[in-house]
Amino acid sequence: MSQNLTHFDNQGQAHMVDVGAKDETRRVAVARGSITMQPDTFAMIRAGDAKKGDVLGIARIATIQASKKTSDLIPLCHPIPLTRVAVEFHLDEAASRIDLTVTAETVGRTGVEMEALTAVNVGLLTIYDMCKAVDRFMRMHDIQLHEKLGGKSGHWKL
Repeated sequence: MSQNLTHFDNQGQAHMVDVGAKDETRRVAVARGSITMQPDTFAMIRAGDAKKGDVLGIARIATIQASKKTSDLIPLCHPIPLTRVAVEFHLDEAASRIDLTVTAETVGRTGVEMEALTAVNVGLLTIYDMCKAVDRFMRMHDIQLHEKLGGKSGHWKL
């Protein structure tokens, strides 16, 4: 693991990394996370009976929107023209858990890991927000990068 933190200059000051000399390549990042809840909450989401509406439909839109707003939220992230954002929910009834997978893609000079991770966090937070009135015990967990492709460091997979 490299000990060189790229967001700091030689004087230790934070800066935006210069990616101008990098080649534009296809870059992909896959991030995942989960939210666990009470069985009744899970059943309500699956049935589409939440008072605020279609929980997963709203969370899907929030997830995509968050990926596009990452550079507004994370100070040193570059604005990235995303070419694709895929959102997948997996409902695990036995565990009363919803797993969220986000795949973000671009053709550019820097990766899309932060966009995928931000999207997962906001998607899970949206589920929480829409259901908190009936279940304050929901727990978001296991949010992490699972795979990245492209760029100088190549392919990495958890």
